[in-house]
Order: sequence, then structure tokens, then C-alpha cells
Amino acid sequence: MAGELPADIAFTKLRVLLVDDNAAMRGLVRAVLGAFGCDNVFEAADAKRALSILSVEQIDVIITDWKMAPVDGLALVRHLRNPEKSSNPFIPIVMLTAYAEPSRVREARDAGVTEFLVKPFSAEQLYKRLQVIVNRPRPFVRTKVFFGPDRRRLNNEYEGPERREDAAL
Repeated sequence: MAGELPADIAFTKLRVLLVDDNAAMRGLVRAVLGAFGCDNVFEAADAKRALSILSVEQIDVIITDWKMAPVDGLALVRHLRNPEKSSNPFIPIVMLTAYAEPSRVREARDAGVTEFLVKPFSAEQLYKRLQVIVNRPRPFVRTKVFFGPDRRRLNNEYEGPERREDAAL
């Protein structure tokens, strides 16, 4: 049927951590994940509980809200992307938030979010984000100021002149 999303075999094995201070939103996302065949879902109402769950469970994907107290989702992402503080800085993270401004999207991307999804969201949008995470994982990049998934979405080879001093190395 058009509009229906199939239960994906890869999703049945996913272990997902939902981090949102709104219990109703966690329930909604859990129900959508269940429709995808994903039943290994853990819930946390705040960043502290999320870190506690991560210390004892093998989680494959985190879906977190941005606006939470006392620690917001962006601070959680920054903590998780810090290899000195996190047991798995490579874990895929979906930011599910009501913030839709381009500056917020860039801020989340620069913090190391893997995928960004704006509320209200559709099941299809969440499905597509998870499909990308499962089927096309992005390599990670480490620089002096950034650690996280490669922010470039296209793999176009640049054909112009090299401007970097070390390009010949």
C-alpha cells in the first residue's frame, strides 16, 4: 500500500535510546519505531539518565530532543562526541527538535549530530533518517575543533585548483 513503511529487517536488531523530557513524545517515537519493527527501545527523561543507560547497555542509535533541563540535548551530544568522556563517541545521534532555524541546524551539525529532524515529524521522515544511518553510515572526522560524522553529504570530487599549502603532500 502506498504510504506504508515496511518493517525493516535491520531495524528489528537496532537498540535505540530515546532522550526526551516529554513522556508523551517518547511514547510517540517508541510507537513509530515499533511500527518499523524496532522494539529494543530504551527511554531517558534527561541526559543524566541517558548516560546511565549508555554505561550498561549497547545502544546503536540515540534519538534526542534539544530542549531539556537541566542539561539540554546539544550538551549531551557534545559530551557523547568527546572521546575522552564517552565510551562510544561514534554512536549515531538523531536530533529530534522543534527548532527549525538554519542557525540551529548548523549548531547541531557542528556539535556532531548525525541526522536532524524537526517536530512535528512524520513516520516516513524518521524512517528515512534511520535508513541513512543503517545503510549509508558516514565516516567520522577529527580536527582541532570538531569530532563527529563527516558533515559533507555529497561525494563530489573537486576539480578546481588546489588552494591549500599542503595539497602537494
